[in-house]
Amino acid sequence: MKPSNFIICVAALPIIACTPTLPSTTYQKIDGQTMGTSYHITFEMPDGANGDEIQASIDARLDEINNSMSTYQDNSTINKFNALNAGQTIQIDPNFIKVLSDSRLIYEKSHHSFDPTVHALVELWGFGAKMSVERLQNPPTQAEILAVRNTIGLDKIVLNGNELSKTTDGVGLDFSAIAKGYGVDMIADILKSKYNINNYMVEIGGEIATNGVNDKGLPWTLAIDKPIMGSTATNREIMTTVTLSGKSMATSGNYRNSLDYDGKTYSHTINPHTAAPVIGGVPSVTVIADTTAVADGWATALTAIAQDDAIKLADQNNIIALFITKDGDNWQIHKSQAFIAFEAQGKN
Repeated sequence: MKPSNFIICVAALPIIACTPTLPSTTYQKIDGQTMGTSYHITFEMPDGANGDEIQASIDARLDEINNSMSTYQDNSTINKFNALNAGQTIQIDPNFIKVLSDSRLIYEKSHHSFDPTVHALVELWGFGAKMSVERLQNPPTQAEILAVRNTIGLDKIVLNGNELSKTTDGVGLDFSAIAKGYGVDMIADILKSKYNINNYMVEIGGEIATNGVNDKGLPWTLAIDKPIMGSTATNREIMTTVTLSGKSMATSGNYRNSLDYDGKTYSHTINPHTAAPVIGGVPSVTVIADTTAVADGWATALTAIAQDDAIKLADQNNIIALFITKDGDNWQIHKSQAFIAFEAQGKN
């Protein structure tokens, strides 16, 4: 799993929207801040619509999500839940329920590779706010790991209606690996349901939803970076592009938040099965899905395990996934069977 907060989680931003300068006054851009990162929206402005009103609606919705699920807000619902003892309950809102439901589905289908209760392991390894080679030199003892592992597992979270509880003291939730995707979905919902906007691209920290066409009347073209160590969102090389309309896309990669130690590259992502940082994981994986939350969660799941296992898992679950791997000095693209079928459908 990725680190446990919104800010660290968005360090891997391998995707940006590749759209030309907008000459048409009917297409507008809105930018803002949320979840420790920024959002960017390009859309066809309806006649008579007010851009400030649209942005105010979006910001209000994002504030609701942060108030519910941000680990950075002391009074957020998720922090209140994490402070509870076993058996105590708290009422949660529909946003929380939806993200928990999506998380549980991915948790089960990924054989627990995606687990929003794994934050305690991230902190134990010293990868919560900053990666540290010192921790790899002096790793946690088996006793320390065992003590924390007893608090890991989404099966220890119980939802009864809108009341949430835990079965074990110390269990905590963190939706950093799926909340940005959910935020993208909620912005898209506002554009469609409240303002009847059908042509748009929405992005938060690299997670993207698309619909309709761009200002050229074409589907949206999105770029996927080469997962080069040390690259940034402004200093990057494009590996390939994907064309989307009516679908969402998320990319997860360890190359912008990892370190080398004793001849091995360690990811900031913790493998819930081994209770240790991922070694030999996929440098970058892009997932396409009907919702950005699901794409976000699956992209994390597929980078939390070894590369060969991730490729098998994607095919087993019919996930539309594009893996960027490395053979020696050469970058290679591996596409899941569902991705190959998705591409073929688009060409017909």
